[in-house]
Amino acid sequence: MQGYVIEGHVPADLIQRLLKERPAVAGLAVPGMPVGSPGMEGPNPQPYEVISFDKAGRTSVYARR
Repeated sequence: MQGYVIEGHVPADLIQRLLKERPAVAGLAVPGMPVGSPGMEGPNPQPYEVISFDKAGRTSVYARR
């Protein structure tokens, strides 16, 4: 997606933010399948982190939900 990799249940608004801001990262990921993330709706949503990563494998928290 415009040179970025998206892995897992990343919310659409954060993908839009990524494409608008164009940070120097390889992509975004949501590890696991947290309840409450897109496609994983259900009772008792869990807080989760959207992680950015670069080509060297460094990661950081891009957003918390």
